[in-house]
Amino acid sequence: TYEIAVQDEYAPWRQWLDDQLALLQDQASEVLARKVWLDEHFWPVNIELATGAGLREAGLRAVYEQAWDGLSPDWTVISDAGSPLAFVEVHTDMPASETFGRIRAWHGLVERIKEIPVPVLLQLASTKPVSPPDARTAKKIAQDLKRDLMSDRLSNTFWSQGYTFLVMQDPHNEVVSALGMCACFDPPSSRAGSVTAQRLMEGIEEKVRKYKGLATQYAVPLIVAVGAHRFTGVTLEHLDDTLTGLPAPKITFQFNAGDPHIGTQTVNLGPVPAWPWPDDLAGLLWVENQLPFSLTSRPNPTVQRPMPAELMP
Repeated sequence: TYEIAVQDEYAPWRQWLDDQLALLQDQASEVLARKVWLDEHFWPVNIELATGAGLREAGLRAVYEQAWDGLSPDWTVISDAGSPLAFVEVHTDMPASETFGRIRAWHGLVERIKEIPVPVLLQLASTKPVSPPDARTAKKIAQDLKRDLMSDRLSNTFWSQGYTFLVMQDPHNEVVSALGMCACFDPPSSRAGSVTAQRLMEGIEEKVRKYKGLATQYAVPLIVAVGAHRFTGVTLEHLDDTLTGLPAPKITFQFNAGDPHIGTQTVNLGPVPAWPWPDDLAGLLWVENQLPFSLTSRPNPTVQRPMPAELMP
């Protein structure tokens, strides 16, 4: 989020956000503008705005959070007369809420280790998940590492406060640091593990339960637009595999070089059945999580109230 907020290469993204917010009513625009640069809200706000942009690009008139009988779908496709033609709810698959706190805690240790004037790359060694240190412990770790790295002791392994740090080397057995003459710590990513669309599908089902009555009352299709925070690793391929089923399970793990442990997964080796479409769901719109935020339609093949023709693949 920080890089997108400040770096020149992301200027088109920031301009896109400004353009989308300018299309909303003032109150809604101000609320989203306050939330968009917070780590926990950045992707949900982007996915919501991208959904509206995609609806307009398809030639549909869409209004944001308009109230209908006490409920306010994220987007409503309306006719020229202002009556609803479709309700579009947005769901963003997010990592566990504690992920962001862990990332911030590890970053605090990264910044402290960066102050050590020794050009080494450090990573953790562990055979189990590792929790980040609190601020006081991080300060002690940095002090211990500075003392040991600047001593005459020759070692590539250092211990502090219950953590084991390794000095990493490249294939030429040279110690390297991306920070020049300063120590660089490559922390756990806090997102290592298996990638699954299960949580995404549960979010879709919850949206259908909440809004199916409204769609039935107005006799219009209910659509759920979905996207994923990049930390989840979930892609359109994962969604499609879930919708169609698989002859055998497909396992995906994500991890970074600094992750000492990536977890485990229990797998049933039998066929994976297709996801059962809710009867009241007209279809899904997959929203890519990068510019130009293209939408990909996945209609429900058996629904009675289909998606607007403009959204069909």
